Amino acid sequence: MFESLWRYRHFISSSIKGDLQGRFVRSRFGGLWFILHPLAQALIFSLVLSEVLKAKLPENDTPAAYPIYLLSGMAAWTLFSDILTRSMNVFIEQAPIMKKIAFPRLCLPIIVGGSTLITHFFLLAAIFVIFIFFGHAPGVTLILLPLGVLLIAALGFGLGVILGVINVFIRDTAQVITIALQLLYWMTPIIYPINIVPEQYRFIVELNPLTPLIGLYQDALLFDRWPDPATLIWPTMLGISCVAFAFVFFRRASPELLDVL
Repeated sequence: MFESLWRYRHFISSSIKGDLQGRFVRSRFGGLWFILHPLAQALIFSLVLSEVLKAKLPENDTPAAYPIYLLSGMAAWTLFSDILTRSMNVFIEQAPIMKKIAFPRLCLPIIVGGSTLITHFFLLAAIFVIFIFFGHAPGVTLILLPLGVLLIAALGFGLGVILGVINVFIRDTAQVITIALQLLYWMTPIIYPINIVPEQYRFIVELNPLTPLIGLYQDALLFDRWPDPATLIWPTMLGISCVAFAFVFFRRASPELLDVL
């Protein structure tokens, strides 16, 4: 399976380029929409919560701290949710191509993941420009950001492939996951710091594997502090397990995918 993916590496790279070009081919702003959507959502939250409701971070009194906190968390969440949702739907969306062209079917979620990673890097570049506007410069802990990108992408890709296969056989999967993602969003400390969660409910947030990964982004981009390595063990193990199981699960189910589609 890995050998086949390597032989089709040029197909994957050209498809990633085609995916980026095709998503907004007739749009005047083109790829800017990849950046504008999450930025607009984060800025709206910042305006409503920090200006209207006067929300502030307990450990930071800087006026721009809360918008930066939100932008950091939203960037990490957008990467995870985009890879997961697009990978989950890619087999159904690309069913006509799968029936006409012979290629390793696992190329499809890899193309989706590669495209999402590229747009994520553009989003991070836009966020850095906004940080300059706020007068905030990330510190040396910024070197940890690639680790956060890798772990979030692994978790989103693994779950996305698994759910994508299940979605082919059980079409209600996508609807259930849409609701589950909304719950997961509010169970992740993106718009609120974890230390304001009531003690009796905090264990739920701490069990969420995205919590330390979102925190890694926030530590690197805002607080300039090193995360506790012990907190990354659980999401790392889960990400590796999800990717490994996704390959095995896909290989077992792939002979029946086309028949069901």
